[in-house]
Amino acid sequence: MKYNINIIYALLLTLAFVSCSSSDDSSNTTAPYPQYGTVFEKMPSKEDAIIYQVNLRAFSQAGTLKGVQDRLAQIQELGVNVIYLMPIYPVGIVRSAGGLGSPYSVKDYKAVSTEFGTLEDLRTLVDEAHKKNMAVILDWVANHTSWDNNWITAHPDWYQKDANGNIIIPPGTNYNDVAQLDFTNTEMKKAMIDAMSYWVYTANIDGFRCDYADYVPQNFWSEAITSLRKIKNQNFLMLAEGSKVNQFAAGFDYTFGFNFFTALEKVFKESKPATSMQDANAAEYATNYNEENRIVRYTTNHDVNLSNGTPIELFGGKKGSMAAFVVAAYMKSVPMIYNGQEIGYAKRIDYFNRTPIDWSTADVTMLAEYKRIIAFRNTSDAIKKGTYTGYSSDAVCAFTMKTTTASALVLSNLTNTTVKYLVSNSLKGTWKDAFTATTVTVASEIILLPYQYIVLKN
Repeated sequence: MKYNINIIYALLLTLAFVSCSSSDDSSNTTAPYPQYGTVFEKMPSKEDAIIYQVNLRAFSQAGTLKGVQDRLAQIQELGVNVIYLMPIYPVGIVRSAGGLGSPYSVKDYKAVSTEFGTLEDLRTLVDEAHKKNMAVILDWVANHTSWDNNWITAHPDWYQKDANGNIIIPPGTNYNDVAQLDFTNTEMKKAMIDAMSYWVYTANIDGFRCDYADYVPQNFWSEAITSLRKIKNQNFLMLAEGSKVNQFAAGFDYTFGFNFFTALEKVFKESKPATSMQDANAAEYATNYNEENRIVRYTTNHDVNLSNGTPIELFGGKKGSMAAFVVAAYMKSVPMIYNGQEIGYAKRIDYFNRTPIDWSTADVTMLAEYKRIIAFRNTSDAIKKGTYTGYSSDAVCAFTMKTTTASALVLSNLTNTTVKYLVSNSLKGTWKDAFTATTVTVASEIILLPYQYIVLKN
């Protein structure tokens, strides 16, 4: 008897699919891909996240996923529980922005770039991160593709065009290396959501940081996030690189603190008063925010590191950068750290090229301080969930974070001079130092040395 080898292969593939499909959602009978891996049971809740951004080209000498895997212990020791990988996909060559090309010019949404390794390398990285109680989220570039993405030739109708029928770059930008997608095209949106789901199924990732999110229609994000959250029976973190409050309605867990960073930069570079930080906080949370919403805040990331400078450049050296980080990490926020800042790495990182961080230059005192700041946040419900109240002066960024059962008081001198801070009556009394647990009596005034910060709890 002759057997049709194609039918046999199809049957075997079907059986493999059934055996590998997610056991977390028994109703999911139409999953497009077999589910690799198992549910990550130690997924942080959205308020508990400490996000660590990895630039693959800089993180290790090899510039690979394996290079990240080799330093997972150091990331974990920092107190991090979410690793955010910059784009892992093949980078476009046509109209390249220079060097190795921008990681945000995606040539293939469903592939790992050979520059960084293989799908197996990504799976292993995710597996090993999960063993160390750290989630892994991928950077997703929905708004545009590279000019040599196969969608350009296969589906030119998926792109926005000018009056002459030519595909355009993102409007209002100089992003000449990428082509603008058309989010009125239903088939394109389906393909995009399919590509996002591919990584959840195929690599067991735990969420996405979504690039240029404010310029992608909210109805797309709503559809995509709803679909993605159904795949795995676990918490799934979604970070919008955008500042629109309606991103929360679309299903995002976080927005991005662009304006907060700018305000912080101006305090140091233009001698703006520290009160401007509480003004920036109020402005970012001004409209239709629920109390549980949080904005991701930072003192550096891949963009500002390259264009504006390192935290050491921007915030008055090592001491000033720590004073700034305390504010960003504790003021009604979820903190994000960019690889290298925790060791006081002073060089800007060009993400268009391979520029390995020299980890041997680590400032161990600074690293210990980052760990101490993050460790307190990880144990403080007041910092993670509390209600914010500002008490700043011109020189000192001061605020409390309070729940019904816990309080934290943060004072950070954002100047390079010794200052006297006059204490509000509501803050006077007995506290404990958040880092040493020693008792501290807060009276009518506190002297803070240049860039000194004090964190108290009760």
